[in-house]
Amino acid sequence: MSSQQEHQELTTEAATAADTASVDVAALEARIAELEQALADNHKAVADHQEVVLRTRAEMENIRRRSAQEVEKAQKFALEKFAGELLPVVDNLERALGLVDASNEALKPMAEGLELTLRGFVSSLAKFGVEGVDPAGQTFNPELHQAMSMVENAELPAGSVLFVMQKGYTLNGRLLRPAMVAVTRAPASGVDTQA
Repeated sequence: MSSQQEHQELTTEAATAADTASVDVAALEARIAELEQALADNHKAVADHQEVVLRTRAEMENIRRRSAQEVEKAQKFALEKFAGELLPVVDNLERALGLVDASNEALKPMAEGLELTLRGFVSSLAKFGVEGVDPAGQTFNPELHQAMSMVENAELPAGSVLFVMQKGYTLNGRLLRPAMVAVTRAPASGVDTQA
């Protein structure tokens, strides 16, 4: 072979190799770009999933906390209806004690029995969180008291509880029954409001 033929063959082989290399480089660059895009898409998907996981964890923690609070309230106030049904018994025992003539020696044992029963009953209720609300002489509080009447009184400031018609009760700090009270008001001046 002549040197010219060899040169031509080498040139052809070099050109073919260069074309193959440029095709391979272009294909590799395209593949790299494709893989980089897939990687970016996967990073975004992972970030989205991490956000969903964090939100789900926070929601589960909130559900646990709310459930624990609801269980605590249910345990704390489970006796609400039962205690409410027992309050008339306390009222009746107090009324019975108020009607007993203390000077009558024949009724003294009965009065003592009623008093012991009432004390035991009130003590048992207190063990379960039931406390009496007896606001005599205090300022009227609409959250704990129910005003049944208004009475003019110059001795006490207006809005004071003059007397209690029926004691109120709370169960673990929550109002079970408001105290029924008479509230004072300032005496009417000499102005005729009826005209």
